[in-house]
Amino acid sequence: MSKQSQHGVQELNFSSVIGDRFGRYSKYIIQDRALPDIRDGLKPVQRRILYAMYNDSNTAEKPYRKSAKTVGNVIGNFHPHGDSSVYDAMVRMSQDWKNRAPLVDMHGNKGSMDGDPAAAMRYTEARLSNVAMELLRDIHSDTVEWMLNFDDTIEEPRVLPARFPNLLVNGATGISAGYATDIPPHNLGEVIDALIFILTHQDKAFDLDRIMTILPGPDFPTGGIIQGKDGIREAYQTGQGKVVLRSKVEIEALKGGKKQLVVSEIPYDVNKSKLIQKLDEIRLSKKLEGIADVRDDSDMNGVAVVIELKREVDPDQILAYLYKHTDLQVNYHFNMIAIHNRRPVLCSLEQMLKAYIDHQKEIITRRTAFNMKKDKERLHIVDGLIRVVSILDEVIAMIRQSENKTDAKQNLVDEFGFSLEQAEAIVMLQLYRLTNTDIVALQNEKLELNERIHMYENILSNPTILNNVLINELKEVKKKYQSPRLTQIEAKVEALTIETSVLIPKEQVYVSITKEGYMKRTSVRSFTASDTTDLGSRDLDYPIFVQELSTHDSIVMISSKGNYIHLPVHELPDIRWKDIGLHWSQQYQIQQGEQIVAVFAQKDSIDYSEVAIVLVASSGRIKQTNLDQFITYRSYKSKTSIAMKLQDEKDQIISAQLAKTDHKYQVVMMTHRSYGLRYDLEQVSKQGLRAQGVIGMNIKNDDYLAAAFIIDQTIERPQTFILTQRGNIKRMDIEEIAEARRGSVGTLILKEVKSKPHRIIDALALTKGNIPLVVQGDNGQSVELMAYDVGITPRLNNGSQLQEIGKLAKVIGMHPARLKMLDEQ
Repeated sequence: MSKQSQHGVQELNFSSVIGDRFGRYSKYIIQDRALPDIRDGLKPVQRRILYAMYNDSNTAEKPYRKSAKTVGNVIGNFHPHGDSSVYDAMVRMSQDWKNRAPLVDMHGNKGSMDGDPAAAMRYTEARLSNVAMELLRDIHSDTVEWMLNFDDTIEEPRVLPARFPNLLVNGATGISAGYATDIPPHNLGEVIDALIFILTHQDKAFDLDRIMTILPGPDFPTGGIIQGKDGIREAYQTGQGKVVLRSKVEIEALKGGKKQLVVSEIPYDVNKSKLIQKLDEIRLSKKLEGIADVRDDSDMNGVAVVIELKREVDPDQILAYLYKHTDLQVNYHFNMIAIHNRRPVLCSLEQMLKAYIDHQKEIITRRTAFNMKKDKERLHIVDGLIRVVSILDEVIAMIRQSENKTDAKQNLVDEFGFSLEQAEAIVMLQLYRLTNTDIVALQNEKLELNERIHMYENILSNPTILNNVLINELKEVKKKYQSPRLTQIEAKVEALTIETSVLIPKEQVYVSITKEGYMKRTSVRSFTASDTTDLGSRDLDYPIFVQELSTHDSIVMISSKGNYIHLPVHELPDIRWKDIGLHWSQQYQIQQGEQIVAVFAQKDSIDYSEVAIVLVASSGRIKQTNLDQFITYRSYKSKTSIAMKLQDEKDQIISAQLAKTDHKYQVVMMTHRSYGLRYDLEQVSKQGLRAQGVIGMNIKNDDYLAAAFIIDQTIERPQTFILTQRGNIKRMDIEEIAEARRGSVGTLILKEVKSKPHRIIDALALTKGNIPLVVQGDNGQSVELMAYDVGITPRLNNGSQLQEIGKLAKVIGMHPARLKMLDEQ
C-alpha cells in the first residue's frame, strides 16, 4: 500500500516496487527485444537495421556503404542502445554460416566459423542483400502498421511485409525473461512448397505427415547430417523436440596403409576452432590412441578438418569415439517460441505456417486496397484530361481570362463541373500533351486503369483469387532465391558403440593392489628395472594382488562390506613400482572400515562363464556367483556395487576365491571359537549378485567365522596353518577337520583350556608346499617363517607359540610373504 505525504513523496512497499518494475522490464524484453515476431521472423533490432538501410537507400542495387553510418542511423532514429549490440546484430545477419539466407551483404571481415570477431564497423561496408529486399517490398503501400519511434519524431514499421517466410528460413535464437527460443533454419524452396500445399488444400485438415514429405526438416547453412525424424516430427507438432546433428565425415586412404578422416561439414553453431582444439587435446592426452595429427585445411572453398590416423586402427571406431566425446556430433533442441499477437507462444509448424499465410493475406489485401485507391484517383484525373480535349478552346479561353492559378481552378470547377483534383491537373497540363498521340495514351491508360481496378475488386471480394495471387508471388520468390538442400536427414539416431580394445593401446603392465587399498599399474620397464620385492607400501600393508595384465583386461575387487568394483586396467593410475599407489578412497565412496578382501583378473581373451567366485561372510553364509556377472556398471568410476547382501552391519566378507566348474572343491570353515567344518562345494548353489547366499555353517551367537577357504580335491594331503590370538601357530592336515553336511555346527579344532583359551584369528590353506609366511603385530613389527618349520599336530592340539612373539606385542594376522606371492603370479 502506498500513501501520499504532504510534500508529494509516496511511501511504497519495496517488494511491490521491485516486482512491478521487473514485470515491466520482463514484458519489454519479451515483446520488444529478444524474441522474433512470428510474421517476419525478426527481432526489433533486426527490423530496425533493415528498415534504416532501406529508408536510407542502402539497397542491394546501390554501392556498399560504411557500416558505421548505418549503425549511427539506427541508434539515432530507432534503437537507442549501444553501438556494439546494433553492429553485432548487423554482422550476424550477414554471416552465411549462421543464416540460410543472409539479409545483409557485408564487404570486409565479418567474422568466421572459428569464432573470430568481425572487423570494427569503421572498416566494414554493407548493404541490403537481394533476398532482404523481399522482406521490405511494398512497405510503403500501406501494407503494415506503423508506430512512432522512441522520441516521437519519425515513424517505424511494427512488422515488415516479409514476402518470404523468414522465421523458418533463417531461424532464430534468443533469451529473454523466462523464455528462450531456438528455431532452426530451413530451406526456402521447401518452406514455400509447404505454404503452397496448405493454400491449395485449405478445405482439408492440416496433415503434418504430408507436410513433412515436402518440408522434411531443418536445413542448416553449415550442412551436416540430422538423425531422428521422430524428434523433428515431435518438434513440428509441439514446438519442442530433440535431434542429433553430426558432421559429414569421409574416410580417405593414404599411402602406407594409413587413413584419415576429412570433416567437410560441421554441426550448426559449433565453433570450428574450439572443435579442432578439443580434437588435438584428445590426441595429446592420449585419451584415444590412433590419432597421428589434426589440422585445419579449410579455405574459401569450404570446411576441411583433417584427422590423420595411425596404421592399423579402425577409423569407424575412432570416428564413433569422436562423435561421442566432441562437437563432431551435438544434440539440437527445438524450442520454437515466437511473438504471436503480442504474446510469446510455443509454436507448432502449423501455427508458424498459418500465421505467415494470414500475414501475407493481410499484406496483399492492404496493398490491393492501397493500389486500388491510387488507381481510382488516377482514373478520375485521366477522365478529366480526356474530357478537356473535347472543350479545349473554351477551357483555354477561360484560363486566359482568369486572374491566377487559383482563380483558373475555381472557374474550371464552376463553369465545366470539373473536380478540384481534375482542375489542378488541367492547369498543370503542358500544351504538348494535347497532341493526338498523348490523347491516345490517355485513352489506353484509362483502359489499363479500369482493368486493374476490376482485378483489385476481384482480389478483395474473392478469397480464391487472393490465394492464387499469394501462391504466384511465393512461386516467384522461390524461382529467384531457391537453393539446393544442404543438410542430409536420416530417419534413425545411430547408437554409438565403442570397443575399448580398439581405442586403447594394448600394452602389458603390472597391476598391484594392497590390503590397505593402494592400487596402481606399472609399466613392464619400471617393474623390471626395480627390485620386485620393493613394492611401495606403508607399514603393515602388503600386496594381495600382483599380476602382469594387458591394458585390455579388467580387474574385479571384492570388499569386506560385500561390494565389488569392476575396473578396466587402462584406467588404473600409472605409477612407478617403487611408489605408493592411489588409495581407493580417493576415487570411490567407501564405508567406514571397508577393506579389499580379494582381487581377480578378467582377461580380455578368456570366457569366464565357467568360473565362479566363492564368497564367504563372517555370519557363516556362503554363495557362488559366476565371474562373468561382475561387469562394468554406470557409476563404476566413483561408486561400488553389491556383490553379496550381508546380514547386518557387523557382518563382513572374510574370503573370496575362484572355483572352476570342472574341478571338485571342498569348503573349509573355521570359527573364532575354533569350530571347524568341511563339506563339498557342490552343496553351495550358484546365485546372482545381491543374493545373500546360503547357510554354510551353523554358528553360535557368541561366535563368528574367522577363516574360510576352498581346497581343490586333486591336491594331495592339503594342510592348513592356523594363528591364535595368543600367538600360537598350528599346522595340521585338513582331513583332521570333520566332514559333514553344509550348515552343520562342526567340531573343535583347538583344545579348550580354562585360563585364557585360544581363539582363531586367521587361517591359511597350504596347497603350494613349504611357503614363507609373515605374522604381523599391532606395533608395526612382523615375523617371517617357513610353513614347514612348524610341525604338524593333530586336532585338539593348540600348536606352539611363535618364536619372537615378544617382538610383535599383539598378533593381528598373517599372510604369505611378498616375494613368494610375486613368484606365484
